[in-house]
Amino acid sequence: MQTTYGSYLKVPELLTLQAPASVDPSGKGPEHDEMLFIIIHQVYELWFKQQLHEGDHFARLLVAGDSVQAGATLKRMLTILKTMVQQIDVLETMTPVSFLSFRSFLSSSSGFQSWQFREFEFLLGNKNPRVLAHNPEGSHERKMIEARWPKPTLWDAFARFLADRGHAIPNEVLQRDVTTPIAESPAFQATLLAIYRGHPTERSICELLVDLDEGVQEWRYRHVKMVERTIGFKQGTGGSPGAAYLRTTLFTPLFPDLWAIRTSL
Repeated sequence: MQTTYGSYLKVPELLTLQAPASVDPSGKGPEHDEMLFIIIHQVYELWFKQQLHEGDHFARLLVAGDSVQAGATLKRMLTILKTMVQQIDVLETMTPVSFLSFRSFLSSSSGFQSWQFREFEFLLGNKNPRVLAHNPEGSHERKMIEARWPKPTLWDAFARFLADRGHAIPNEVLQRDVTTPIAESPAFQATLLAIYRGHPTERSICELLVDLDEGVQEWRYRHVKMVERTIGFKQGTGGSPGAAYLRTTLFTPLFPDLWAIRTSL
């Protein structure tokens, strides 16, 4: 059978995956903007899948010492992240009234249950055991998150990369518990300062990681403002805390050492 555009990309199957729920017993519906809501979030899940694919590749390249391809991969992740932020502009064309017209049909579903986003957070080093509770124990979603939990983060791969290039990386960084938050290390900061002043290859990776950190913070901020704009400070879908919780995630760096050294450069 000849491969076509549609068969290769599974377009017929793809276009059956948008199933609005806002149809009442009388047959009225679906609400117009629910289609946009579904498509935007399905696209986000595809981007999360790609970010995990690229992030794991980036880590492997660092461990292998391939700084050129590692940098190129991280640049791709940054470009995808910009696209993810820009998608919020599309979602914000939906008014609060239009969202409320189908919000009740979402029932107990919530973005807090996105296991791929949780995996992405874990890959970046933001590991919080409380997020496991958003998916039932034993479920596929929970198992996927749990599998990511004990794995090294991008920061751990970065530290190993620097050590393999002969830089003095403290044991507290190289042998840290990868399930704990990434903490500042004054000893590591001293090494990073030396890298910034005399090692352009490693410095370029550092700056790309800062770009990634800043981009994730931007995405979080835009997400919070979108939620506030749409539902204010109401409880989120599925009983989630909504904007109140999302605000607590703002302005917390993923890679604190790379920000701490700015004052001393």
